[in-house]
This record gives sequence, structure tokens and C-alpha cells, in this order.
Amino acid sequence: MDIAKIWVTVVLVAGCIGCSTQELLPDFYRETCPWVENVVRFVVKSRVLKQPHVAAQLLRLHFHDCFVQGCDGSVLLDNQGAIISEKGADPNLNSLRGFDVIDEIKAAVEEACPLTVSCADILAIAARDSVVLRGGPGWQVLLGRRDSLTASFTGANTFIPTPNLSLEALIASFQLQGLDIEDLVALSGAHTLGVARCVSFRQRIYDTGFEENLYERYSGFRKSLASICPISGNDNQKTPLDYRTPAFFDNYYYQNIIESKGLLHTDNVLVNEDETGEIEERVWAYARNTDLFFESFANSMVKMGNIKVLVGDEGQIRENCRFVNV
Repeated sequence: MDIAKIWVTVVLVAGCIGCSTQELLPDFYRETCPWVENVVRFVVKSRVLKQPHVAAQLLRLHFHDCFVQGCDGSVLLDNQGAIISEKGADPNLNSLRGFDVIDEIKAAVEEACPLTVSCADILAIAARDSVVLRGGPGWQVLLGRRDSLTASFTGANTFIPTPNLSLEALIASFQLQGLDIEDLVALSGAHTLGVARCVSFRQRIYDTGFEENLYERYSGFRKSLASICPISGNDNQKTPLDYRTPAFFDNYYYQNIIESKGLLHTDNVLVNEDETGEIEERVWAYARNTDLFFESFANSMVKMGNIKVLVGDEGQIRENCRFVNV
């Protein structure tokens, strides 16, 4: 059976720093909004089938949310009173997309079940459905998150990994969230979907001391990137993160980085800066075995989705994902 058609049953990995999973349940809305996942899936499917790039946008929204204050929907907040939106932070500005899709999902969910389902849970469900719709694995999303009353502009600038981090810094960034090396390698596979802006990969092209092997071994690849991204200007010009199959969730990303043909520096350091060989070994394993990658990705998505969640009476259920309830 095609692994993309399988709903993977995942087990939470113990030891996630700051995770609160005790009150998250797969059937949290069984009594209060039993059709919530159907509603979310319907909207996501309608948008992704028309615009495949939306899948990557929704997946990235969930990641950027969880790395700042935990998975609490804070990334969705606009400026309001004392709240300074995370949308204006460097990793998000002119880059993060899909907010209109979340608005559409939230409106549909509110019509079905008013003030019941959190924006944070909608992000988690939408990310899973986006992966499935592009041929990737499914997993059981644990639910019951609450929405934050605050955002962290500073946190978004501090904790979201930037495209030019070293491997050591990248590992440290994930460890701050309670995620280990296995999670880092598996979640990096999300770059099988989506695009990146020129400003995010320019240094790889023109700084000869930054990533020397790109010059020595893959000058053709470097020249193709240079044709898209000049040495100055054109900052927002986009190109696929996975040049082979940019619209499909598969394991070609790992084959790309084995050849130093990942688009971002943080993709290629998984191999180029791995002195122990532990990470490179996992990269090769995923490149050879799609099923193994899908299983690991699903498990790591569940683990990431439970970082510092708000539960019980914490936070609130926002009526509009862009603003806290008055």
C-alpha cells in the first residue's frame, strides 16, 4: 500500500522540555465539535487543490508558531494594543503566508462550533492535512490547545532558526524547544515543499568562504541560482526549496542535500558540517527509505506540536485568530 495513503499512528516521544501533553487528546472535541477535522480538511483541500503552494505555507505557519512561546497561535496575532505582532519579525516579514487560509478555516469552524476550537489546534490540523494532500504521511493530531493572549516579536527574532545558521547553532535552536537531532533531521524534510526568497540563499552563491564546496563541486548549480538571485536586489524573488519535485511531499530533499544541492545553508550543513557522521547517516537513511522518513516526520510533528501548549483554563479560545477576545 502507498505510504502516502496510510494514517501513521504515532507515539509521543518522552522528554520534551516544556511540553504539556497530559490534557491533549485525539478526541478532545468529540462532544463539543465532533466534525471539526472534517471542516478543516474541507477548506484546506479546496485551497490546496487550487493553489498547491498553500500546503507549504500552512505547514510553515505551524512550525513558526511552535518555536515562539510554544504552539499557542501567537503567530496569527496582528498588532493590537500592547501586542506587537510576530508577523513583522525578520523570519516572518514578507515571507510567512497562509493567514487568509486560517481566517477562512476559523470562520467555517466558528459557524459550526462557536468559541470552541482554538486557532492553535486549527494550525496543527491544517499542517497535517496539507502534508497528506501533497502525498505525505498522516498522523493523529492531539487536540485541546488554547490560544495565547500575547505575541512575542522578540521571541520570533530570537528562536526561529535563520537560513544561514551553522549546524551547531541549528542543533542548539532545536534543543531549546526540547527537540533532538532526530527531530531536526526529520523536520528539515518539510523543505521538500515550498519556496525561499533570494535574500535567504544569496550568501551561498556569492560568499566564496561561506560554503566552499558549492564552488568547487557544483558550479552549475551555483550559476543556476545566480540567474535567479543577483548579487544585489531582487530580494523577494522565490525559487523552490526542492528543485526536483517542489509540489510533492517526498524524500528527494535528502537526495538533494547529499549532493550539496539544498537551497538553504541550513539544509546542507546537515551533511557538510556533521563531524560525527550521526546526522549524515540519518540523511542517507531517509534518502533511501521514504517509509522511514514519513514515519519519523510524523512522530516529530506530533512532538513539535506539543511544545509548551496552553491547556485547561490557560489562554482563551479566540473568536478571530488575528485578535484576542475583548
